Amino acid sequence: MDMGRESRWEKDAMTVEIVFALVTAAALGAAVFAASFTAALAFDVTGPARERTLTAGALLGAAAGVWRVVRVLRRFDVRRREGH
Repeated sequence: MDMGRESRWEKDAMTVEIVFALVTAAALGAAVFAASFTAALAFDVTGPARERTLTAGALLGAAAGVWRVVRVLRRFDVRRREGH
């Protein structure tokens, strides 16, 4: 038996967690962007203000997505190290 190497189950669990992190990050980022887009439409924002609103929404959505990936994978790593 290879001591110190990850079992197939551990690798599969890690893959599932990575996919979960990416999918939920994409959903969160899309929701944040959709909120800024909806606000721009609801308040009838036009011109440069609309462009800045949508750019800010895209940046906030990307930041929220990255935050989600980091949070999920750190939580997984902590649980893995504790033996859960």
